[in-house]
Amino acid sequence: MIENKDMGQPKQFLLVLLSVVFLFLTYNLVTAIMHYKKVNSKRWTPAELYNELLIDPVIEMPENAKKTKNERLLFHVALTATDAPYSKWQCRIMYYWYKKTKNLPGSEMGKFTRVLHSGSPDNLMDEIPTFVVDPLPPGLDRGYVVLNRPWAFVQWLEKATIEEEYILMGEPDHIFINPLPNLARGGYPAAFPFFYIKPTEHEKIIRKYYPEEKGPVTNVDPIGNSPVIIKKDLLEKIVPTWMNVSLQMKNDPETDNTFGWVLEMYAYAVASAFHGVQHILRKDFMLQPPWDTETGKKFILHYTYGCDYNMKGELTYGKFGEWRFDKRSYLRGPPPRNLSLPPPGVPESVVTLVKMVNEATANIPDWDTK
Repeated sequence: MIENKDMGQPKQFLLVLLSVVFLFLTYNLVTAIMHYKKVNSKRWTPAELYNELLIDPVIEMPENAKKTKNERLLFHVALTATDAPYSKWQCRIMYYWYKKTKNLPGSEMGKFTRVLHSGSPDNLMDEIPTFVVDPLPPGLDRGYVVLNRPWAFVQWLEKATIEEEYILMGEPDHIFINPLPNLARGGYPAAFPFFYIKPTEHEKIIRKYYPEEKGPVTNVDPIGNSPVIIKKDLLEKIVPTWMNVSLQMKNDPETDNTFGWVLEMYAYAVASAFHGVQHILRKDFMLQPPWDTETGKKFILHYTYGCDYNMKGELTYGKFGEWRFDKRSYLRGPPPRNLSLPPPGVPESVVTLVKMVNEATANIPDWDTK
């Protein structure tokens, strides 16, 4: 009898455990069904359906920050730029696709501004809405021209009249591939998570600018300033700190050597955390060919990486391909119209990039002369 009783105890425990698991699975199944019925109880636009079903992995959307039915929260599209030919042709392509997607269903894009930090107007003033600001004093950027970005935003926010409550910080090499809704909600800006921004792996350096009393290093989001959609009043608080931290980082040899060309991105992430601002991380915000192979339901195509392939359609990254598209091939002037399409087997995202560049260049007047 004693032996049988001892053998029965594991069985009883197993039955209890299975009951708990069953209840847990039943609860989640019922919850999922209720959510599915809610989503399918009315007609949704594709953008609304996608946002409703998306579960954010970092910050769950607060109930009081969700949009009400039919509410539109317009954001101003802003990017910083120079008057160099390399910057100009990218801005022209970006503005072309902004105009094509701005008024499509699901878009919440408002007005557009190219914040030109050359200190003087250029020959695109009549083509692209532009606000001219001053560059940093000579020598202060130490050859790192991106340091002008936070300083440009400081001046623009102080001097410009901006009607929208939200702002999208973009870059010249962004192409809008789908209508972009406002992904931010109240005090929660939306940002794209970059795999190479790793604050927790650089805690010693981060602590130089984000002291322990401000909170854990995990408060520093793995982001840069672009793409980010953020309330204007929040950005006005962050931008001066972003500028100061950028300059401090550049003047610190250890930080400069460690962060290199992404230094200004780290500075924005640190400045945001310093002001207690954390971002909703949206992987669907952007794709980056050639690593992202499908455009899907993403919103911005960022062509920062070179795309090199052999004629078999195989990626030859780090080595010039038999077929290639790299924005750095056109430092002194714009790419020609009607670029050749990539060979068969190249990912859809790269094909889409070339087709969108070709469409823009075919429809922009004086493409070869500005």
